[in-house]
Amino acid sequence: MPISGLPILDMLRTKMQWHQERQRLLAENIANADTPNFRPFDLTPPNFDRPAMTAPNVALQRTSGAHMAGGNSTGAGAFQTASPRGSETRPGGNAVSLEDEMLNVAQNQMDFQAAAGLYAKSLGLVKSALGKR
Repeated sequence: MPISGLPILDMLRTKMQWHQERQRLLAENIANADTPNFRPFDLTPPNFDRPAMTAPNVALQRTSGAHMAGGNSTGAGAFQTASPRGSETRPGGNAVSLEDEMLNVAQNQMDFQAAAGLYAKSLGLVKSALGKR
């Protein structure tokens, strides 16, 4: 079994991918803070209890090189989006709270750094156990 196939490393890698996608979605929310009728989105945390986390990511097929690469307009990729609860709507219909979004960005960054640190330490322990260090 390859080192990358260990369940703990796979879960940490999934968690880091979730944080990357959440960062992109939070940045999109901040970028649309002045867009009328825009509703912010967030990602639901990954559930590591179900075995379906390894489902393949299906991408759009380009039939011509002149076509633009397809993007996921809802932002989630392989993760599920959810509308944040309790968001206040301004008179223009926009429900983005910059304070809340910036707090989410900071928390997301700290959580990503923690997961990346755990991944690096776990990989170092496995290499040490194999005598590869």
